[in-house]
Amino acid sequence: MNAEIIAIGSELLTPFRQDTNSLYLTEKLNDLGVDVIFKTIVGDNRERLTEAATQAISRADIVIFSGGLGPTEDDLTRECVAQALGLELRRDPKIVSALEERFAARGWKMSPNNAKQADVIAGATILPNPSGTASGQWIAGKYDGGEKIIILLPGPPHEMRAVFDPDCMERLRAKVPPTFIATRVLKITGIGESHCDARVAPIYQKYPEIQTTILAGAGEIQLHLKTQATNLEDAQRRADQLVEQIEAELGDLVFSDNGDSLEQIVGYYLQMRGATVAVAESCTGGLLAERITSVSGSSRYFLGGAVVYSNAMKTAFADVPAVLIAEHGAVSGAVACALADGIRKRCGSTFGVGVTGVAGPTGGTAEKPVGLVFHALASESGVDVVERNFPGDRNRIRQFASQQALDMLRTKLM
Repeated sequence: MNAEIIAIGSELLTPFRQDTNSLYLTEKLNDLGVDVIFKTIVGDNRERLTEAATQAISRADIVIFSGGLGPTEDDLTRECVAQALGLELRRDPKIVSALEERFAARGWKMSPNNAKQADVIAGATILPNPSGTASGQWIAGKYDGGEKIIILLPGPPHEMRAVFDPDCMERLRAKVPPTFIATRVLKITGIGESHCDARVAPIYQKYPEIQTTILAGAGEIQLHLKTQATNLEDAQRRADQLVEQIEAELGDLVFSDNGDSLEQIVGYYLQMRGATVAVAESCTGGLLAERITSVSGSSRYFLGGAVVYSNAMKTAFADVPAVLIAEHGAVSGAVACALADGIRKRCGSTFGVGVTGVAGPTGGTAEKPVGLVFHALASESGVDVVERNFPGDRNRIRQFASQQALDMLRTKLM
């Protein structure tokens, strides 16, 4: 079975509000083996909401609406769904009485417009809302030529969950044929998106039953794999076969096949080797240290470091000779190597990482343009340095630079 989720509210079409309900509902539906095929956001407009409801009911087995069940004039979900289904709305006197009692218990008199929340679509089952006044509704039957399930849920996330979890999950479980979804996420670095897809597309195209999505951002490629089967073992086995073939093609470019971040993988390797690391950062401004320490338990392998933005701090905290900076410039391979080796010795760590570059948007020259970054990794055996030219704005360049530094460490540890 498949599903469509419709989030309702004009505020969701502004920069100030996000639809988080659909993320939660997608996770719950996937747990049941239901594939979400569409997500729609519709403002508080009767014509557009009725059109969206009609279209969703025509193409999805399960349609879930969140929002638009309140007492105000712009709360139109009940009316529009009823119109899309060709059903009547009937005001339930029991719900009206319950609403009046709820207000009276708080010492308030209920305003007449609240009675709107007692309007029920013909044939619907009421879903009680323990966290608010807007009840949900469950409608199941043959509509638009097929068996459909239509669910109306309140919009506030805490109310939506309070209605959906106890009153919808078991109902859906009883209706949905046993289907299981297996998902895998491969994370890749050190290669561009187009080059990566050119190498792996011939592999995943042999598995049409596995939905493959490729995403790229700041030095990391993600391959998201999703497949369905009548039992979880078959679904997982199918996904594992594709993962094995992609990993065989890309080799060490794949740093995770279970969703772990690059900083987590680096942490695993450091602990396996009983090794430690310290960092000296210039253009990344502490981002590298922040990423390493975002992992719980990183104190076992991360000793510390310094943000050495000025030339004087490079000398003071990482023992970079001032004459070296004067001769080569702060943004140079020589200074990156000195940063890495200096911070390693100052902190007594197994490895030292040095990063220096031009993050922009100002400060670049013809010889040293914006995006030029030098990365160095020092150990007892010597110092390795890598020069990169990263595209994008300041934040993107800094993210790329931290990714490259972490991957140098990962590769060395491997």
